[in-house]
Amino acid sequence: MEQYTFINELPKKTARAISLFRMFEKTALGYRPEGYYLAFSGGKDSVVIYWLAKMAGVRFTAHYHLTTVDPPELVRFIRKEYPEVKVEKPELTMWELIVKKQIPPLRRARYCCEALKEHGGEGAFTVTGVRWQESRKRKQRTSLEILTSKDPIYLNCDNEESRRQVETCAQKGKRVLNPIIDWTEEEVWRFIRTYGLPYCVLYDLGFQRLGCLGCPLASTKNREREFARYPQYARAYIRAFDRMVEARMASGKPKGSWKDGESVFCWWMYGNGKRERQIDGQMELEFGDKAGTAA
Repeated sequence: MEQYTFINELPKKTARAISLFRMFEKTALGYRPEGYYLAFSGGKDSVVIYWLAKMAGVRFTAHYHLTTVDPPELVRFIRKEYPEVKVEKPELTMWELIVKKQIPPLRRARYCCEALKEHGGEGAFTVTGVRWQESRKRKQRTSLEILTSKDPIYLNCDNEESRRQVETCAQKGKRVLNPIIDWTEEEVWRFIRTYGLPYCVLYDLGFQRLGCLGCPLASTKNREREFARYPQYARAYIRAFDRMVEARMASGKPKGSWKDGESVFCWWMYGNGKRERQIDGQMELEFGDKAGTAA
């Protein structure tokens, strides 16, 4: 019975997502002639929203924000399978940001996300692959949002009244459409397999989620596995931490126990020695034998 319900829910959710794209296309075109700004990370969820937009026949452009610490296989996948996706290069690389901020990226100081990922889509109607199932925090979010400098405004766009609300509201605030917010991971994969869509090979190698290598929100165990697979990125972090320590000394800031890049890296990975809990929404993988190369 559960499997029967699951199979019958996906066509309904697909039709609803396509309907949402079509419902707000006029609004998206009002912001810019190119239509929607589709945030494309190369992960399974962004693959689904990309093809839903294609199926809906709406006008959009897809954008991938290069973080400079993404898995090499992911970068190659996007370039090969989705060449029409525009690659947005950051003003500063992760390595340059670390030196500029003079602290490593931390759970409570994730300046990297703001600088490398979250600045796209200004002045456009943005589409994301956010889903409720990814984390408890995302349960607050809805299919349609207006993100402002204060608290976001969440709109239920299942009726005509809410449609009028978004089309006539003030221009301030970023409009965001989350067409698969209620999809499960199983439904995402069933959609991909049903339509034979290309996806990143890392999923077949044990990755469950794709994201920045060394993200401080990931568990210690997961970060160890990442750097075991991609040791060149561990070395790049250490080199950046070396320059960071030098920058702190030059500006007169105390360096404490941070003698060099190696000591910073050790502290950054293990802190007080306690193992960290895996945070929902972060990349997970099983360690494999194949090693990637830096992009």
